[in-house]
Amino acid sequence: MDLTEKVADLPLSPGVYLMKDSLGHIIYVGKAKQLKKRVQSYFYNSKGHSPKVKQLIKHIRDLDYRLTDTEFEAFLLECQLIKEIKPMYNKKMKNPLAYSYIALRTDTPYRQLAVTYDPGEYEDSLYFGPYTSRSTVERALQGIKECQKILCSTPHAKNTRCLNHSLGLCIGMCGGGAALQQYDEIIDRIIELLQGNDNGILNDLERRMNTAADNFEFETAAKYRDYVTAVRSLLQKEKVIGFTAQNQNIAVLEPINEQTLKLMLIKGSEIIFRSRLEAGDMPMERLCGVIQTAITDSFGKLVRREPEEISRHKLDEAQIIYSHLASSSGCYVLIPEAWLAAENDTELAAAVSELLQNANNPLA
Repeated sequence: MDLTEKVADLPLSPGVYLMKDSLGHIIYVGKAKQLKKRVQSYFYNSKGHSPKVKQLIKHIRDLDYRLTDTEFEAFLLECQLIKEIKPMYNKKMKNPLAYSYIALRTDTPYRQLAVTYDPGEYEDSLYFGPYTSRSTVERALQGIKECQKILCSTPHAKNTRCLNHSLGLCIGMCGGGAALQQYDEIIDRIIELLQGNDNGILNDLERRMNTAADNFEFETAAKYRDYVTAVRSLLQKEKVIGFTAQNQNIAVLEPINEQTLKLMLIKGSEIIFRSRLEAGDMPMERLCGVIQTAITDSFGKLVRREPEEISRHKLDEAQIIYSHLASSSGCYVLIPEAWLAAENDTELAAAVSELLQNANNPLA
């Protein structure tokens, strides 16, 4: 069967597709809610493709696929296969593998924000990250500094105000004196922002964007829109990092069709159990018992491990899980360790019962 026939025969089901070159090597892995439509999109209406995608298409000679029960499962399988296979074009289409961090330097005359690839570059500094896009980090910091008027053009100068001070972009902390107290207050607000405790600076950026739009200053409004998007991206990534570090027990239940449910048990960002449940003719009490047993058996037998370093793939997996759980379609429950004890099985049973109700009535 040639490639055209294979594409035509693909099912309209969730899954992962594996593109191969003339030697049979897997050169790209992707996921889809509907495999046929997604794969066909590579070969039709190609004018809108990026140069990298066009280059990929030139080398595709064959494909394989793996079906999944849900789109969420396809996302996670794609991430797992990319980690295992390391396809050439997945690497080409990603940003450089180095992570970026925001460092709050304390080895300078006054605290300063910097972007670094090394979370130990500056001793006794506070770090935020890792972030996968350095350009996003730099754009966010540019917006924050500009909005808060701490965009100093000579940050290492002492007792001399910089050129940006005369342009209204720097409050003058570079010259020392009373401006340093105001600057320290701004830095404290930035820390609160990056820790997810205070969105005041983000609100300031949004007000500037809206004011510029109301005044028909569209270039300025677009600039602040980009700043807002970049800051929101950083805050989202910080939430994902915190979520990963918590290493929680998560039970996810999704309907495949009217008769079947998919149960997935996740520890942190790792799937430890998955099963199709033929729930159509099963009494609710029995179905609750099956799910509860899977939870106690799977999570209860895990050997506790020291927290692992957050790798790129771990962060990618965590992002998929976090985004799915945060969406309206995510049907899940977090399982505290205490619920796994036999004496607390009533709490677990109540949580499983509610999980089942939500899965059966996702819009309720």
